[in-house]
Amino acid sequence: MALVRSTRQEASSSSNTRFSFDVFLSFRGEDTRKNFTDHLYTAFTDAGFSTFRDDEELERGEDIEPELQKAIHQSQSSVIVLSKDYASSRWCLDELVLIMERKRTANQVVLPVFYDVDPTRRRTGGKH
Repeated sequence: MALVRSTRQEASSSSNTRFSFDVFLSFRGEDTRKNFTDHLYTAFTDAGFSTFRDDEELERGEDIEPELQKAIHQSQSSVIVLSKDYASSRWCLDELVLIMERKRTANQVVLPVFYDVDPTRRRTGGKH
């Protein structure tokens, strides 16, 4: 599995940070890898943010990789690109669970981005 990471620029006076990455990108590769997410990744890295993204497709049925788990834990924030098929991927949902757990336990900043999703689509199912 090939992983893409931007390089962290020279550390400022607070070099004792416990984070390896400023941003972890969570996205459905089939939906956004070659367009929106690529542009988002480039914008973050050009702005000097240390950004983690998985650069390979995970085979269907595989579990989330330990390296991805580690990257989520070592990221100060996560950007979740919620595209039309994001929720149909077990791997994306596994990432989302880990990200939300980090939000709950370590106050990780989580920013959802809705990409090419019908704004009128309503959730169906159980009552809330």
